[in-house]
Amino acid sequence: MDAVPDQVFTRRLSTVAAEAETALERLLGSGMVPGEIARPERLMAAMRHSVLGGGKRLRPFLVVESAALFGVTGDGPLLAGCALECLHCYSLVHDDLPSMDNDDLRRGKPTVHKAFDEATAILVGDALLTLAFDILARDEVHKDAGVRIELVRELARGSGIGGMVGGQLLDLAAEGRFDQKRALTENEIITLQAMKTGALLRFACRAGGILGKADATARAAIDRYGAIVGQAFQIADDLLDVESDTATLGKAAGKDAAAGKGTLVTVLGIKGAHAKLDALVAEAEAVLKPFGAKADILRATARFIAQRRT
Repeated sequence: MDAVPDQVFTRRLSTVAAEAETALERLLGSGMVPGEIARPERLMAAMRHSVLGGGKRLRPFLVVESAALFGVTGDGPLLAGCALECLHCYSLVHDDLPSMDNDDLRRGKPTVHKAFDEATAILVGDALLTLAFDILARDEVHKDAGVRIELVRELARGSGIGGMVGGQLLDLAAEGRFDQKRALTENEIITLQAMKTGALLRFACRAGGILGKADATARAAIDRYGAIVGQAFQIADDLLDVESDTATLGKAAGKDAAAGKGTLVTVLGIKGAHAKLDALVAEAEAVLKPFGAKADILRATARFIAQRRT
């Protein structure tokens, strides 16, 4: 199968990002939904600061494209992707707090606790987390309530104890926050990163199978693809921390190395990490082979994730 030209992929990524931005602007607007009493102006301003006008919207893109693989298009996958983006942005707001990673810059602008204050930043994260599940439960996501329930359950598990939040705690523990700092083994690093970063990217792909009511074989394939791109994303991110700079990244560069964090780049070396990325892209393409040309955009996405420079 011929590879999707770079300009075709870039155009598609930009289109979905713009659609997600428009939808997020609406979701974070001043208009209330039934059951709400008021939308405090400061809270909404801080939420918009954290979510709007930044990022490639890769997670919504993966939801939209994975759903398209199973013939599902339109507002449902886009809204599910926006729910995931809200949850992802909550995690960034909380990760940036002084008690966590203590970052001042995110996506080229001040982090929420710097632009506003720590208490507001905590509440922004809380609000975005709950908004994510509010969105997923809406009829517009899918007419079948069973599908919506499955999405809610899968996102809860991907973002909670055994997923992102648990991975963040493992990361803090590895830094020596709670006990003596120690070097992690390769398998421990893989587990930590699969939870902290990979789980949400994996959910993005699984969501497509859920929305499309895919059979067990197809779900297993898209799930494996999600796990692969999740690992590739983190390796690429760790390489950027070593090889890029703050101006390019829009966030502090070199922090992981300075903190002595265990990463696969540390274990494998820069050359080995690049080789691992190549192997992951090849595996992603193999996993998608049964879907034929319908998966060309997802193949291009795996290459994009592995080769990204910001």
